[in-house]
Amino acid sequence: MSHILVVEDEAIIRNAVRRLLLRHQHEVTEADSVDAAKALDLTSYDMIISDLRLPGGHGTDLIELAGKVPVLIMTSYASLRSAVDAMKLGAVDYIAKPFDHDEMIEAVKRILANREANETNSNTDAEELPAPVPSSETGIIGSCEPMQLLFRKIAKVAPTDATVLIQGESGTGKELVAKAIHNQSRRANKPLISVNCAAIPETLIESELFGHEKGAFTGATAQRQGLVEAADGGTLFLDEIGELPLEAQARLLRVLQEGEIRRVGSVQSQKVNVRLVAATHRNLKELSSQGEFREDLYYRLNVMELHLPPLRDRGEDVIEIATAMLARACEKMAQAPMHFNADALKAVRDYHWPGNVRELENAVERSVILAESDEVAPDLLGIEVSPDRYLSETMRNNLIENNPYQPTEQNEEQQGDLSLDDYFVHFVLENEAAMTETELAKKLGISRKSLWERRNRLGIPRKKGGR
Repeated sequence: MSHILVVEDEAIIRNAVRRLLLRHQHEVTEADSVDAAKALDLTSYDMIISDLRLPGGHGTDLIELAGKVPVLIMTSYASLRSAVDAMKLGAVDYIAKPFDHDEMIEAVKRILANREANETNSNTDAEELPAPVPSSETGIIGSCEPMQLLFRKIAKVAPTDATVLIQGESGTGKELVAKAIHNQSRRANKPLISVNCAAIPETLIESELFGHEKGAFTGATAQRQGLVEAADGGTLFLDEIGELPLEAQARLLRVLQEGEIRRVGSVQSQKVNVRLVAATHRNLKELSSQGEFREDLYYRLNVMELHLPPLRDRGEDVIEIATAMLARACEKMAQAPMHFNADALKAVRDYHWPGNVRELENAVERSVILAESDEVAPDLLGIEVSPDRYLSETMRNNLIENNPYQPTEQNEEQQGDLSLDDYFVHFVLENEAAMTETELAKKLGISRKSLWERRNRLGIPRKKGGR
């Protein structure tokens, strides 16, 4: 049973959250102010749910005191600025009032599950994994904890012949991880053959991978060795393996199960000794459930799974990588050494980098080409930093979908912290001229009857000629 601290000054909301959590078998402690919460041992809880604005301070004041305990911030109006500030200060997530019960419970489940997984990984890392490998040995730059964990796992799996599945977004450097595994393995003096499965036409993929005999098909004028055979004794890296056709998947499964191949058009099989490393940005388990990827092959591949974090989750690594790329680009283009100015460093740090390391490399090379001095300014990078970079797509959608009243810059300062009733009053007064009662009720997620009752209770008359 998880123990959750709820910090909320409005008794109605606090009691509602407490009852909701109790119904889902969580133990709950309550506090009505920052001072009351600070009097407790915050590190003893599994999670903290706190309102943003509280008597005596802000809910974000509890984040540092909570240590590793995740803090979910609630706020009573959909302010993007508040969400950004909360995330910058270390909140694990952000939920805007009014929220429905399912939304709150899903957030709690997700946060508690993530915390349990992180604690399990930490225990495993401390007990079983070797010290991290220096970047110079892997060829990969990374000082953040996710990358240090990745380096330790590489060092652990590389000396074995275990099949490895590398997962990560496009442009994160999955091929570099495959090279690091090969270079630290007992096969380092043997070939590493890299294949992009998405780049080979479906009609040629089997011939490319497994080879063919002379006359096996039109145009096969000579016997040809396949890439799997070329990797004999070494490592075969199959990038974007999720794009491999089902027929080729069946042949690859035989390589993994029996250690043998058969060229297209041949009746003879031959043994190969190949260590397989595969990579994908797709969810192979989901593809297998949809019949687009062989389930037996997925489980054969997933002996050791490595996750490569996106660049946006690697903290200060992005500055270290950009600096190294700048030096390399200058050398490649025979330019004098250059440096980023303070604004450029801030832009590099703040940008979301949807294209990951590949996009960063392109931006750095572009800046070297365009620079007219030894200083790189942010406009040379060709990127635009968005203020919502700290929010996930799910959080941004919640802000939009669950909060029809979006404060403008002019009224946000004076709005302050709104209660649920304040939120209702502001929304109705701001939108009743442009909406019917039915539309108002729908946007607020209530019935017309509830809208009428709240109008009466809060003293908000219906506009004349209301629809």
